[in-house]
Amino acid sequence: MNIGTAAKKSGLSVKTVRFYSNIGLISPDKSSDSNYRIYSNQDVEKLLFVGKARKFDFSIEECRELLSLYENKDRPSSEVKKITLKKIKEIEHRMSELDSLRTELKRVSKNCHGDQRPDCPIIGFLAEKNRN
Repeated sequence: MNIGTAAKKSGLSVKTVRFYSNIGLISPDKSSDSNYRIYSNQDVEKLLFVGKARKFDFSIEECRELLSLYENKDRPSSEVKKITLKKIKEIEHRMSELDSLRTELKRVSKNCHGDQRPDCPIIGFLAEKNRN
């Protein structure tokens, strides 16, 4: 199938499919006649896999590693779990950081009158140099 069909079936954009192909996450065949890439059902399965992994915020390199494990039927599940537990820790850390940012922005926004006057403590806060 052509790239447009593969993109549609995988739920990814043509640009993303081309990028994944260019960086070697998938390796579609090339047509000898037209020199276009020809995508197989197996390529679409890999695109679906990578697309879902990316939604869970796995990096390209983590996707490459997971895809390698996906393709290896003799893989130890401990490797997959190790990667996943590491990702969970990263997400929890970011959630903590975001919670802290939300708390700080709520605090600052309470001091803003939100009226027609130009004085705004939020702008002042964002303009402050690091307090650390």
